[in-house]
Amino acid sequence: MSSCPGQKLAGGLRVASPFPLCQPAGEPSRGKMRSSCVLLTALVALAAYYVYIPLPGSVSDPWKLMLLDATFRGAQQVSNLIHYLGLSHHLLALNFIIVSFGKKSAWSSAQVKVTDTDFDGVEVRVFEGPPKPEEPLKRSVVYIHGGGWALASASKFWSLSDEIRYYDELCTAMAEELNAVIVSIEYRLVPKVYFPEQIHDVVRATKYFLKPEVLQKYMVDPGRICISGDSAGGNLAAALGQQFTQDASLKNKLKLQALIYPVLQALDFNTPSYQQNVNTPILPRYVMVKYWVDYFKGNYDFVQAMIINNHTSLDVEEAAALRARLNWTSLLPASFTKNYKPVVQTTGNARIVQELPQLLDARSAPLIADQAVLQLLPKTYILTCEHDVLRDDGIMYAKRLESAGVEVTLDHFEDGFHGCMIFTSWPTNFSVGIRTRNSYIKWLDQNL
Repeated sequence: MSSCPGQKLAGGLRVASPFPLCQPAGEPSRGKMRSSCVLLTALVALAAYYVYIPLPGSVSDPWKLMLLDATFRGAQQVSNLIHYLGLSHHLLALNFIIVSFGKKSAWSSAQVKVTDTDFDGVEVRVFEGPPKPEEPLKRSVVYIHGGGWALASASKFWSLSDEIRYYDELCTAMAEELNAVIVSIEYRLVPKVYFPEQIHDVVRATKYFLKPEVLQKYMVDPGRICISGDSAGGNLAAALGQQFTQDASLKNKLKLQALIYPVLQALDFNTPSYQQNVNTPILPRYVMVKYWVDYFKGNYDFVQAMIINNHTSLDVEEAAALRARLNWTSLLPASFTKNYKPVVQTTGNARIVQELPQLLDARSAPLIADQAVLQLLPKTYILTCEHDVLRDDGIMYAKRLESAGVEVTLDHFEDGFHGCMIFTSWPTNFSVGIRTRNSYIKWLDQNL
């Protein structure tokens, strides 16, 4: 028999306890249980409040996307705190956190050989797919990863072999399914270097790979090479493609370019897709504008002015002339323009373009390149997603390329969101991620 503190048995009678709420030993207190339930409910409500954001019903796996976005936002907040405390640059800290969540590095298998090396001083990871007996030479894709020119790759904290792993899965699948050689370029990142150093890295590495002796080493057909990339990597791939068309010294030309939700301009942050997806995961407009400012080593004080297009107002003459090349009212079909209106300021902040002339450089904004440059580009594939601020960049580029006589395949996904193609395995496996990857590889297989 158990007794509460202060209870005694006398003459078979139980003496009243001075602890009226006392329970038999081992039985939890109802008061404590009630407090725990209240605390747990509050924590669940707080977590739900942090995770939940309104999303269109058409987006792929909305609750999973909310969790992914909450994780990324949390990582950003931690990295901002680290930056505020003066411990590290926020992009270095964010990159470290993201890499920590990555999978193990790619290893060679029976089907794909993986090698880390460097091409003219630029680190690369080479994925060699299985050979076909009937084809002694393989086709090849030079792939440039995304990440806002700052993430998804190595930094001073880790080596190439510990780089972000999300692209290893994609490159391995490409190498195996295409029986191809995939070269993943490890360009240097912000804040170690800024524009145009990233472009210099990918140009240098690709030129090295195109040398006859290097192609022969990897048994690559010089007539079957594609340049490709996603997001900021799509930006670098497009810039590289334009630069190569003007390089008379190149003996081997690119057969294809394939751009995955590329970022192509920084003149108009109020295209219909920027307005529609202003807060959509995982790339809200504010974050994209900050990536641009970081890329140019600019002042964060410019961000809010750029969001409302003050940097390309009508009184900034050099910017106004270029905006005609991305006039979305004529470049986009009505199904995308909907009821959105252009945001064109009469007067703005001319100081932004004066301090960041890179904004008007076609190497950073391939969408504003001359028509004479565009008409020399190879057959092109552009993948866009409905729920992405960059959707209209890709669609407008496709339209400009078509007008220049380039054969273009525009592959649009109504339930897609920015970055979806690298999320194909548990726990970040999205149905649209698998479908976009399969569609991309299928086009390469049919055209390369």
